[in-house]
Amino acid sequence: MFMLRNLSKFVFGDSSKETIVEIPQGQLYLVRPRSVKGFSELIFKDAAATIRRTGQEFQYQLVIQRAYEEGEEDLLDEEGGEEGALEALAGDKDEKTFLLDEGLQFRTDARSTGEKIFAWCDLSGDVGDLWEFVCDASVKPETAVLFERVALQCQYERKFRRSHEHATEDDLEALAYYEDPIPDASPVASPISKSPAPIAAAPPVEELFPNTTKDVMVKKATGKGQVPKAIEDSTAAPPSAAQPEALETLAESIAELHLFDFPTGTFVLQDAKVNVTVTETGNWDYWLHIVGDEREWLGQPIIEDINPVFNYEFKSFIFNHYLDDGSAYSWLLRFHEQEELESLQQGVMQALWEHLNKVKWGKAKDTDREYVLEAFQDLTMDDAPDEEQEEEEEEEYESGDDQRSEQYDEDESDEDTEIRPKDGAENSQLAVGYKHDRSFVVRGDKIGVFKHTSDNQLQFSTTISNVKTPKGKAFAPNRVMLHQQDQDMILQNMDNPNALYRMDLETGKVVDEWKVHDDIPVKVFAPESKFAQMSGEQTFLGLSGNALYRVDPRLSGNKLVDDQLKQYVTKNAFSAAATTEKGHIAVASEKGDIRLFDRLGINAKTLIPALGDPIIGMDVSADGRWVLATTRTYLLLIDALQKGGKNDGKLGFEKAFAKDDKPQPRRLALTPAHVAQFQHETRAPISFTTAHFNTGLDDTETTIITATGPFIVTWSMKKVLANRRDPYNIKRYAEEVKADNFKFGSDKNLIVALPNEVDMVARRALQKPTRESIAIPSRVGAARKSGVRGSYLGRNEIVNSPY
Repeated sequence: MFMLRNLSKFVFGDSSKETIVEIPQGQLYLVRPRSVKGFSELIFKDAAATIRRTGQEFQYQLVIQRAYEEGEEDLLDEEGGEEGALEALAGDKDEKTFLLDEGLQFRTDARSTGEKIFAWCDLSGDVGDLWEFVCDASVKPETAVLFERVALQCQYERKFRRSHEHATEDDLEALAYYEDPIPDASPVASPISKSPAPIAAAPPVEELFPNTTKDVMVKKATGKGQVPKAIEDSTAAPPSAAQPEALETLAESIAELHLFDFPTGTFVLQDAKVNVTVTETGNWDYWLHIVGDEREWLGQPIIEDINPVFNYEFKSFIFNHYLDDGSAYSWLLRFHEQEELESLQQGVMQALWEHLNKVKWGKAKDTDREYVLEAFQDLTMDDAPDEEQEEEEEEEYESGDDQRSEQYDEDESDEDTEIRPKDGAENSQLAVGYKHDRSFVVRGDKIGVFKHTSDNQLQFSTTISNVKTPKGKAFAPNRVMLHQQDQDMILQNMDNPNALYRMDLETGKVVDEWKVHDDIPVKVFAPESKFAQMSGEQTFLGLSGNALYRVDPRLSGNKLVDDQLKQYVTKNAFSAAATTEKGHIAVASEKGDIRLFDRLGINAKTLIPALGDPIIGMDVSADGRWVLATTRTYLLLIDALQKGGKNDGKLGFEKAFAKDDKPQPRRLALTPAHVAQFQHETRAPISFTTAHFNTGLDDTETTIITATGPFIVTWSMKKVLANRRDPYNIKRYAEEVKADNFKFGSDKNLIVALPNEVDMVARRALQKPTRESIAIPSRVGAARKSGVRGSYLGRNEIVNSPY
């Protein structure tokens, strides 16, 4: 026993490793001794069991991972393509995760044939239900004994909140569970008589969030199942705000109420039956109220930040709740009847739409209302297993954490360098070159120039200091655009909204001031076409709040082309624009609507209705198929290709969609649970930067990039279009991300501007959102102290005061 104790100390002690101990091969069963559904079910016929560390002290996870036989994934694809593979695996997640807590009643036994069995309670099932992991005959007995001991040590640490090194043998023995024998996982028949199969129940709540919620459900309200000690440390529901006087009730439903628990990453049942109401309180304000038989659970205004998601498959509504101190919670309402969910969805979306648009829901067109409701439905299904490394893994790349920026003054030593600039300015904008491998970062009245090296790093080239108008007045550009084969940069000065400036990048001087129009300001400008900056094209697009026009710098006097001006009488509040390779134009507004034009000077071919949130950024795929709009809390991906009807195969830029055939929007948002975790860590609301597709002359758009606070977020187009759940990855920095984009011609390298740093990072360095990846930032200081080039930036790698 002394040898085993020392071995477990050696295995346990390497804190740099996530996995502490592993059983490499076995089978996972779900055993239901008292169920009419059948006695046992083989979940993973080939699996590995590991005990892992979590991001929290004294908490560990038991993880069962499905393994594939060689060629099994390829065979699934051949039999049914990607959709077939998704369907074949829809019922089996690739990983089952359990918090190692005394409430699991973790126990061991051995078969007559010698195989070791581990068993623990299925806390999401009925009384007596068990998970059983049967070790393969090839697993050495000492490995199984070590696994059992480490499991007990983990439970000890969680129970007593101190290191297992303080535990005696009696302490560990007290945590071992012997009361109930482990039933055989695969008998010939169930030991009880079977009744007719019941109607299939809705899947458990944890299936909604396979990446954040684990197989731990506390049946607190119903009394079913075991209640682990985790409940003692779980996230407590905050007090409910007082309900204001209601003028009208828009919806009322009955549901189950679940709260997302931060320590375990689990939705925990709070009340089996609550009454949910949506009411109007006046002045375009609306209220969501949830009350049970014994207490009021929740009261909050209905605003865009609640991030509503409706899932018809699981009859669920998930949303966020915010307190005055900025803390966020994620709630889930689960309905027994589809009609109850639809009724509440109608009320919530009516309230949110009226609050944002200041217009009554009944005045909107039927098709527009359907468009709004569709946008907030969760269309996703269970995640199919990740493919064995996608194309980016096939090529040779430096580690994303080694791709970095360089110090602006390379002659300075580390000791001489100031981490924080003295001028008070921060990096604010990023322009990525198309024609030449350069990136330009705006910082106050300076512009830093970085070269993209052949090994996918950023190398400082020069600083353009003291940006001034031709008349010598200094200004800080608030918007920039590369132009004329990346030889020029167009700048905007907020102090002169009716003019633009041209900087010659060869000399670093502003050489021209272009007066656009005496009465029409420039609010937004965009290239003539998607790749115009790679050519000598001189004209470009301009937008005011209610006008769209072409700017031609070659004109004498005002540069606005009069016969290519489309001006609206109403205040459309245009806010963003983007163009396709052919020069088709997408224009968005602060009202949230999107117009698609085939050319300037005429009415839009297609008007995509507003959800209500202001659009702050636009991008379009080169071929015009996909339109990408950015709002503060979500992205909209819209398919502009028409399918069926007289305009089949035409884009919305070329021909109008039929009145009853609006393009279906895909709302790309972080899950409410992830939003709550983000804000739990940062205390900052979600606020996306303008999202971009990867782009290149011969490249297909495969990935979308944006950022919020310190998080870079990328969406996989393939996963989005396949309706895969959580199709995004993240990377957290220590500071807020100010601007971001792809390197031109690549979907694998991202350029990121932080307040005082510029970084190039490989997309594969981003991770799936978990409590660990959300909580742990890349920090400058840590790398400097350790001298290690990990996911951190050292002093040599920051954009600081010399810039």
